[in-house]
Amino acid sequence: MKKTMKALGMLALFCCVMPGNASSAENKPWLFGLLLVGPYNDRGYSQAHYDGGKYVEKTVPGTQMIYIDKVNPADRPGVTVPQLADDMAEKGAKLIIANSDDMKDGIREAALRHPDIYFIHCSGDDVLTGKAPKNLANLFGRMEYGKMIAGFAAAMTTKTGKIGYLGPLVNEETRRLAASSYIGARYAWENVLKKNPDDLKFQVTWIGFWFNIPGVTADPTQVAQNFFNTGYDVVGSGIDTAEAVTVAGQKRKEGKQVWAIPYDYEGACEGGSEVCLGVPYFNWGPGYVRMIKAAMSGNWKSEWLWLGPDWKDINSHDTSTVGFKTGPALAPDAKENLDAFVRNLGEGKVNLFKGPLAYQDGSVFLKDGEIASDQQIWYLPQLLKGMDGQSSAK
Repeated sequence: MKKTMKALGMLALFCCVMPGNASSAENKPWLFGLLLVGPYNDRGYSQAHYDGGKYVEKTVPGTQMIYIDKVNPADRPGVTVPQLADDMAEKGAKLIIANSDDMKDGIREAALRHPDIYFIHCSGDDVLTGKAPKNLANLFGRMEYGKMIAGFAAAMTTKTGKIGYLGPLVNEETRRLAASSYIGARYAWENVLKKNPDDLKFQVTWIGFWFNIPGVTADPTQVAQNFFNTGYDVVGSGIDTAEAVTVAGQKRKEGKQVWAIPYDYEGACEGGSEVCLGVPYFNWGPGYVRMIKAAMSGNWKSEWLWLGPDWKDINSHDTSTVGFKTGPALAPDAKENLDAFVRNLGEGKVNLFKGPLAYQDGSVFLKDGEIASDQQIWYLPQLLKGMDGQSSAK
């Protein structure tokens, strides 16, 4: 999720119209628009959404995607989300998707401006809070499962017992995802490796945004280097780009036994086979198809969808919103244990958001045996006890 966007100043808009399934004047395409917080080819969060849009074009006859990428204050200062939505509306878009929590206020304003166009906000909670107009819905993936799997892989691999987590900005989403990675790591550490939980160190360091903005954020390359230089041998990532894998690869060439777990995009391990343990990733295609078909057929609902993995095949491109692609660097015995962990999650034999769990300040999150509700997880107010790092921005 991405914090409320300030008014951005007008720049020439970069909007790409991608070839769809129908383009002739006689068969006018059903246009849908995609607003991307980062570059469409970032090999991370935005590219996962872009690929989801391409999946729609292949799957739903007559659809065609247009997109505007780099929708953030650094790349488009002064440009607002409603302005971009106006531009897409003029081009004929019937549905517009905003992929970042930064865009919450802007996409709501755009939906109110254009009551005849459908809007999807990927992340956000306007439907939950009652702020959503009838033409706006929320969609997100239950990445908590992907992060638990990532944390499990990290704990099964670390030799030093020190796991670093490269965090973006601090908000409810990023806290719950970092916490999910931690409880996955702790489960493997205690229940599989049978080690003392006090010997596991899990450090979260936030850079201040979803990707590097020179002069504004902390440099994720430097943060990852600092982890590896101070004894952390596995670094997981919560940012949109692949610095963790890149730096781990550099350190491996220097002779360090280190590993990394990127985020967001299925192909994020490419180029880092010697260090990449795997990647939890979003597969937006099935959710997009579901909602676009509803809009096209007149069955639209203003709903809050938090879609999880398809436990029959978490890597199915047709059915699973959240996946985990095992990396080449994950040892065979660790992979065997990881596969069993995934099966247990899917069968409900393991629930890691079950008490006793405490917040970072020691207060009770979940009592012994208590299972967290969706809203308790979604609105996680702190990191968890046992995690190092800030629970809120200074």
